Amino acid sequence: MKTLKDVISLKFKTSESEGVLFHGEGQQGDYITLELKKAKLVLNLNLGSNQLGSIYGHTSVMTGSLLDDHHWHSIIIERHGRNINLTLDRRMQHFRTNGEFDYLDLDYEITFGGMPFSGKPSSNSRKNFKGCMESINYNGNNITDLAKRKKLEPSNVGNLSFSCVEPHAVPVFFNATSYLEVPGRPSQDLFSVSLLFRTWNPNGLLVFSNFADDLGNVEIDINEGKVSVHINVTLVKKNRIDISS
Repeated sequence: MKTLKDVISLKFKTSESEGVLFHGEGQQGDYITLELKKAKLVLNLNLGSNQLGSIYGHTSVMTGSLLDDHHWHSIIIERHGRNINLTLDRRMQHFRTNGEFDYLDLDYEITFGGMPFSGKPSSNSRKNFKGCMESINYNGNNITDLAKRKKLEPSNVGNLSFSCVEPHAVPVFFNATSYLEVPGRPSQDLFSVSLLFRTWNPNGLLVFSNFADDLGNVEIDINEGKVSVHINVTLVKKNRIDISS
């Protein structure tokens, strides 16, 4: 395909911070890749570069953050020549691509949810998308509906299910005054804790526990955006350990 205009839209939700949502490329060096990187949305686009190096078409735009929150996010890409509108959750960003070309030549397959292994270094370092997508629309074609009705020919559908599996993890929301207290294990000489957390606040207490028999305590907190672990032991000479990361 050689297009002057493109409209691509989809909705997604995921708990993964990396993954290719959409990819297409051509023999002329043109490509378009929409992917998640560090839970941000990145659009890479090239309408063509010349071999002399005087025309460099690669353009990369980043938007959004914390998109791995397992909530639905909507994306619309509208392109007319070199003019692009990228809309994420109703927030639009306008930019112009680098280079001098207006047409996007995609004469290889277009893929959603990943990209084919091409042998290029750029392809094998990218992860396939893991999560849910719906309402995939490419230049007026309802890709989701066509894939479900098996009307995309030729196509290669790998391990797709037309339902969205919810994650098993149950999140807990804490406000400034709430806490969760659970019973300790006084007969154990091992203290082990693991957790995932997300917050906008630079300070806060994550975990606190007293050791049995007044032997000390352990405290895990966020201090100025850094996680700190403090271990206090009462019966030894070096009675305090502080680790910050």
